[in-house]
Amino acid sequence: MNGAQVLITGASGWVGEALVFRLLRDRLFVPVAAVRRSSRLSGLCPSIRFDLDSESELPSLENIKVVVHAAARVHVMHDTCADPLSAFRKTNVEGTVRLAKKAAEAGVTRFVFISSIKVNGEETVQGSPFCAEDSPQPTDPYGVSKWEAESALTVLGRETGMEIVIIRPPLVFGPGVKANFLSMMNWLHKGIPLPLGAIHNRRSFVALENLVDLIVTCIEHPAARGNTFLVSDGEDLSTTQLLQRMAEALGKRAYLIPIPCVLLNSAAAMLGKRAMVQRLCGSLQVDMAKTCAILGWLPPVSVGRALEKTARHYLDNKAR
Repeated sequence: MNGAQVLITGASGWVGEALVFRLLRDRLFVPVAAVRRSSRLSGLCPSIRFDLDSESELPSLENIKVVVHAAARVHVMHDTCADPLSAFRKTNVEGTVRLAKKAAEAGVTRFVFISSIKVNGEETVQGSPFCAEDSPQPTDPYGVSKWEAESALTVLGRETGMEIVIIRPPLVFGPGVKANFLSMMNWLHKGIPLPLGAIHNRRSFVALENLVDLIVTCIEHPAARGNTFLVSDGEDLSTTQLLQRMAEALGKRAYLIPIPCVLLNSAAAMLGKRAMVQRLCGSLQVDMAKTCAILGWLPPVSVGRALEKTARHYLDNKAR
């Protein structure tokens, strides 16, 4: 399949753009960037305009061999939409199915769908990680929409013969990370004391570089077809450990106050912040043994190295 065209939706997004640059570097495939508006990828690779929310005619997918579908309505902390589930379904389910049908009609051989570990659920019992074969138990609109999209794609794959590959990542971090992970780095860089020094949970993460490497593997690996893969860096951390190691990577000291989780939960209940504290105190582990066994894949970047790269990017851009 070397030299084949690979369409990446959400190519101007964080994960999609990293994938495009990886494919450009490897020169094994020709990335085609699907973007809603002009981006810095313009001129670097072929591109098409694509809006997952639009019901207008989709662009031609002629000569595309593989689609990597990374575009989505993403999970947000404070969604102001009156009906979040309908909004997520419109983009993540209806938009995905429209694209996949178009891909199958155009002769696309494989459709790689970037889903979410939220399909499995929000929390694990420590030492009992999620597995790809577990019964899905999504609890929020985003997770529900991703599970419904997975189900629809599986049916479409059986009906058309197009190979479906599903990847469910946990929280992704790396150079240029935004949202809560960026806030955490800001707090650590400023030396703000945090009441998170006594958390003994276990959470799986995946470095952007590792996720992109798995996606590239799934583009052509013959054993990937029809499978759902969980992914992580292979080393689970507590919230306290993550903060300590991120601070070290930033060249800072972490000021962590050892407040027990039971007290944090009580305070969160009074302040209406239970969901936030659940993510800080709860465990969410994934078992990627199936991924490694079927694909012969291992994360190429260690957690420590990934944190260093993330910190370096943060500091370089902070200085500008």
